[in-house]
Amino acid sequence: MSHNYFKTYPNKDGFFNEYGGAFIPPVLESEMKKITDAYFTISKSHDFINELRSIRKHYQGRPTPVYYCNRLSQKYGGRIYLKREDLNHTGAHKLNHCMGEALLAKYLGKKKLIAETGAGQHGVALATAAAYFGLECEIHMGEVDIAKEHPNVVRMKILGATVVPVSHGLKTLKEAVDSAFEAYLKDPINSIYCIGSVVGPHPFPMMVRDFQRVVGIEAREQYMEMTGELPDSVVACVGGGSNAMGIFSAFLDDEEVAIYGVEPGGRSMNLGDHAATMSFGTPGIIHGFKCYTLQDENGEPSPVYSVASGLDYPGVGPEHSMLKDIKRVNYDVINDTECIDAFYELSRLEGIIPALESSHAVAYALKLAQKYPQSSILVNLSGRGDKDIDFIMDTFGLPK
Repeated sequence: MSHNYFKTYPNKDGFFNEYGGAFIPPVLESEMKKITDAYFTISKSHDFINELRSIRKHYQGRPTPVYYCNRLSQKYGGRIYLKREDLNHTGAHKLNHCMGEALLAKYLGKKKLIAETGAGQHGVALATAAAYFGLECEIHMGEVDIAKEHPNVVRMKILGATVVPVSHGLKTLKEAVDSAFEAYLKDPINSIYCIGSVVGPHPFPMMVRDFQRVVGIEAREQYMEMTGELPDSVVACVGGGSNAMGIFSAFLDDEEVAIYGVEPGGRSMNLGDHAATMSFGTPGIIHGFKCYTLQDENGEPSPVYSVASGLDYPGVGPEHSMLKDIKRVNYDVINDTECIDAFYELSRLEGIIPALESSHAVAYALKLAQKYPQSSILVNLSGRGDKDIDFIMDTFGLPK
């Protein structure tokens, strides 16, 4: 890796080697150029940086802490640490980029923020940002996820957002993206599509990564202060991959640090029963960019499934696709059963109820701890599990 990594990737056309780019209708090309130009202009400005830093400190409650899991480590081995993004305002890492995107929208004179959401955390975060800046907010969400993530739907409505149910296809995250993109196409002048991960056409994968880099910058500094060294492993869950890029970004140059991206293995390895894009996907174009995608026999995005609504996406961030190819990040899977077990283990041994998305990363850390009992493992705990508890109790119940 190069010390100029963030200046090199993406290139001026938004590509991370062969992945990324902007495969979009001509009507959007001028709007995307405006967004790109505005981002490059204001992201370097003293006023923008100062305002964002103030928001992070006084509104979001950053920095979030790194926490050592004493009882979990005693039981499983290793030394397991958590970067506590569940303590970020709204309960997940999503607000890190939503406040940045909303600040950009304000600079561009936009009146409405439009987005998709799966688990609801991005929707809640964007509704929060819209309330903060006095903007309209429209969130598209699949009907399956609306039922699973009811507490977050209520939060979005309380915050003043319009929640648009999506009833076609599998009624989950991919369809929500389709619906939100269509709504944006109707009025790109007055609205901005605030993508919820490091996905979509350029400049969004770059912008969301840059806004999320705060997670890695904090975690690296905090971990060094706590231990005097770097962790042996860094672990994060990957759907689109925003929380993962946030923490991975600070360790890409540290070759002695192994980096693991954890995808949802779902119910089985059969197509339609998982969302393990990196393990079983092939390069393709989805939602305006090129990445690894899960495809059916016709080359269309295949049905996907995960117990975690925020991970059931048939694509992945283009930067993750590149990091897989150059073998800097190891991508592996955790199935539903392992995820639920880890959810209860962290809850009962440490008093921390994790989001189901984050539970995939916790489950993988427990495997690493047992395999390498002398190693240190830093997990990005990307969100809290309040949104999931009704679904878990109704579907799985308490452990026996």
